Amino acid sequence: MSLAKSLEKKLIEAAEAVQKKAYAPYSGFQVGAALLGKSGQIYTGCNVENSSYGATICAERGAVVQAVAAGEREFTALAIVTASPEPCPPCGICRQFLREFGSDLLLIMVSPPTKKICRVLLTDYLPAAFSCEFLKEAMEEE
Repeated sequence: MSLAKSLEKKLIEAAEAVQKKAYAPYSGFQVGAALLGKSGQIYTGCNVENSSYGATICAERGAVVQAVAAGEREFTALAIVTASPEPCPPCGICRQFLREFGSDLLLIMVSPPTKKICRVLLTDYLPAAFSCEFLKEAMEEE
């Protein structure tokens, strides 16, 4: 799966802009995410840390929540921007959260300081994922 260069650039720019708004007083690790809906609309999210670490919200999930709140549930691509030297993949919770909406999501992970970009499909990072299909099968057996 690929994305037009101009659209990828727009997605990355949106993720970079929202990364600056991240609330990361504990880790100092700011993350920005920009999610492209099938409608063409872009939804953004940034990480919001909490002193009760388990209550922290990742940028990727924040973007999905924005999209769902706007009525969108089908996505094409997600850009993730961090200041780390290597492009940073979504955490395990975010991978599962993203999988809820499909496995063919294009992940575009970007490290602006080194200008490195990594493009992979979500299914490459979460093979054999748990999905609603397992629940449907269990319900049919009852």
